[in-house]
Amino acid sequence: MLKMGIGKRYALVSIVLVTNVLIWYFCTVNVLKSIMDEMELNYVYTFLVWSANFIGAVFSALLGAILASKIGKRMPFLLFWIALGIFSSLLLMLTNNPSGLNILILATLYGISFGLGMPACLGYYSDSTIVENRARLGGIIMFITTAGTIILLGVVLTVNNVFMHALILAAWRGTSLAVFPLSKQQENIKKGKNPSYLSIISQRAYLFYFIPWIMFSLVNSLSIPMQSAILGETSLEFLLLVEYTMVGSFAIIGGFLSDFFGRKRMIITGFVTLGIGYAILGIYPENVASWYLYTIVDGMAWGIFSAIFFITIWGDLAQEKPPDKYYALGGLPYLLSSFLRITLGPYIAQTIPAYAIFSFTAFFLFLAVIPLMYAPETLPEKKIRERELKGYIDKAKKVKEKYT
Repeated sequence: MLKMGIGKRYALVSIVLVTNVLIWYFCTVNVLKSIMDEMELNYVYTFLVWSANFIGAVFSALLGAILASKIGKRMPFLLFWIALGIFSSLLLMLTNNPSGLNILILATLYGISFGLGMPACLGYYSDSTIVENRARLGGIIMFITTAGTIILLGVVLTVNNVFMHALILAAWRGTSLAVFPLSKQQENIKKGKNPSYLSIISQRAYLFYFIPWIMFSLVNSLSIPMQSAILGETSLEFLLLVEYTMVGSFAIIGGFLSDFFGRKRMIITGFVTLGIGYAILGIYPENVASWYLYTIVDGMAWGIFSAIFFITIWGDLAQEKPPDKYYALGGLPYLLSSFLRITLGPYIAQTIPAYAIFSFTAFFLFLAVIPLMYAPETLPEKKIRERELKGYIDKAKKVKEKYT
């Protein structure tokens, strides 16, 4: 057994399944974007393509969580999902002679190939972990995802050949099949009562975490377009690389601290820190130093939020119920944020002054902390006290050793 409290093979299966699909999706979206940039599609058709991708991902995620619960076993469903991802990757070859219709079909398929099995995949992860150690493994998953995306995307984009793009993405998606023989004893979905989406969204505890998450996702969708408008594409690419590095590092730190101090404290810390960063941008939006400070702060916050909001909190809130639908709903704000950043973000960045946007964003983020004040801590209080006491004892032992 690992110190994380789960079997070694289930840890390996969880890491591979989740990181594989996240890296695959981030890379496919960037490849699709680069193809569309070369085609110089008009704004209306670009909006239509990303709308198809967003709608495909959202509705397939909501439907996929229902289908997985109906089937009762995740592995056959996840096997079909991975096969669909391999198939849609190979369809990229259609863009060798790209047309608007090909791009539209491909964007829709990519959205469906990501969303359909993602709730079941995260549900498997949640059922394979224990609550007091779930966030630290989530942090490791997000670190691997960030590093893997940078590496794989670098490989894909340096190969100026659509046929090779398709083969690389399909091969990468197919590597997750290697862990299926290890997963057979852990494939059943929890037998607890399967809740409806309405009952989940009606839960006070769920809403107190979901509302701040969607508020953050909405305002954060404006940062990259505004950054591009003020600093230019070259500076943007460099700062994004710095931020992704920060996200990966602080995902691990945030995950471990969330298992020690609790999810609620770490989320509040992330919101307050990020609010300060946006407040500084509101005062000095044209200052490069402000953007460097914001990049560091935003990377820290995203690291914490990715470990908690992507991977951990929805599984905690599900408790003994099947967590798939909790994850399906919990992932919607991020999908919406990505959609708005690509479609409406550049337009807003060109029409509204930067100081107004960032001042409003800082105020909005401080408001988002209010629901968290009433949210219950999902990490058991007993575990928090035990770990704090163990920390005090370890410090006392070190002091004693120093003076003896």
